[in-house]
Amino acid sequence: MKSLGVGHDQKVEFTMRQRFKSRMSSVLSGVRIARVSTVPFFVVSQLKNQFQYLVSNGAEVIVVTSRGPELVLLEGLCRITCKPIYIPRHITLWKDLLALLKLFLFFKRNKVDIAHSTTPKAGLLTALAAFIARVPVRLHTFTGQPWVCMHGAKRWIVRACDKLIGVLCTRCYADSNSQREFLISQGVVAADKLAVLGPGSLSGVDVQRFDRNRFSFDQCKSTRAALGIPVDSPIVLFVGRITIDKGVRELLCAFEILKKSSSDAHLVLVGRFDFESGVAGVIRPSDVQGLSDIHVVGHTEVPEIYLSIADILCLPSYREGFGTVVIEAAAMGVPTVGTNIYGLSDAIEDGVTGLLVPPRDVGQLANALSVLLNDEKLRFGMGEAAKRRASELFDSRKINQQLVDEYSRLLQETSVIH
Repeated sequence: MKSLGVGHDQKVEFTMRQRFKSRMSSVLSGVRIARVSTVPFFVVSQLKNQFQYLVSNGAEVIVVTSRGPELVLLEGLCRITCKPIYIPRHITLWKDLLALLKLFLFFKRNKVDIAHSTTPKAGLLTALAAFIARVPVRLHTFTGQPWVCMHGAKRWIVRACDKLIGVLCTRCYADSNSQREFLISQGVVAADKLAVLGPGSLSGVDVQRFDRNRFSFDQCKSTRAALGIPVDSPIVLFVGRITIDKGVRELLCAFEILKKSSSDAHLVLVGRFDFESGVAGVIRPSDVQGLSDIHVVGHTEVPEIYLSIADILCLPSYREGFGTVVIEAAAMGVPTVGTNIYGLSDAIEDGVTGLLVPPRDVGQLANALSVLLNDEKLRFGMGEAAKRRASELFDSRKINQQLVDEYSRLLQETSVIH
């Protein structure tokens, strides 16, 4: 009898792998998913990787958001279509009604199977339009509540909009367990209708992209030189919208305290000055100009470049659904000093992967930064712990697969797929 040989075994193994890959890629075959967000910046920076994962599992993804230069980064990707619909960030009755009508017509004409929204205004309009259009699966992910920083009638109205989203959607998600508990305790969404996928976060972190080993010493030295930062000076990094409700005012004050104590640290701010959605108020470039050893980089599509030179990430936010930048920093071995609020208390393990301080407390923020800046062993240990935690819990491949499983389950429940 002729031996089959190693070559045959390899062919069999290859065939089995191909069949397995084929089955996996057809989990959402033919399913049309509309992912809706108010602004394209959020979509591209937070969800691009997830969209590609959905496509790899057979889905057709349609990104619905306002126009913006960021959409270029999605256009041309296989089975990802961009549909620009202007969704105002603030309440403007006629523009909101027009957006609602456009969303309804889009859902109806395109026979969307899943409408999944993020960001507050997109969530409300998508929930209404998808409900009227009878989209089988209507989902929304809460990523933080603007009304937490509001007062009076405006707070009541915006909070009521979140409650309406919870009523109209098939299912809702929070991107952290502490945010879920908050929404339930506030009576915004019923407990049986609000879930968290895995350990939390919106789409996890790409641990291959956010890997400090990708950046050589010379590259890091060059980045520092471009900013005018000496090679041996410690760096505190902020990544996000530069606005008051992100805690930037407290960060600037805390950093001023550090400089008065003769610290040689530098502060790097990565992000846009946000003059529109800062609920608690805005910070302008003039508020930062002239301050010693502070560098404003602006928006970037590659925050990992600046994380590669950072010693500490600081996110002293007033409100945060989870804080994706925290686990991006963690994946690169950078500990975080953040505020002890829902969301960040899930992203940061206090005393292990970083330090938590009360929101709006400049003194404790300055002290926490000083502790980590002056204790290299503690800082390094927290960075290593953060890196392990990010890899074990928040790898985007795990989070995205959990979303695929969730979509598949919901579609089966509504008989869209069998």
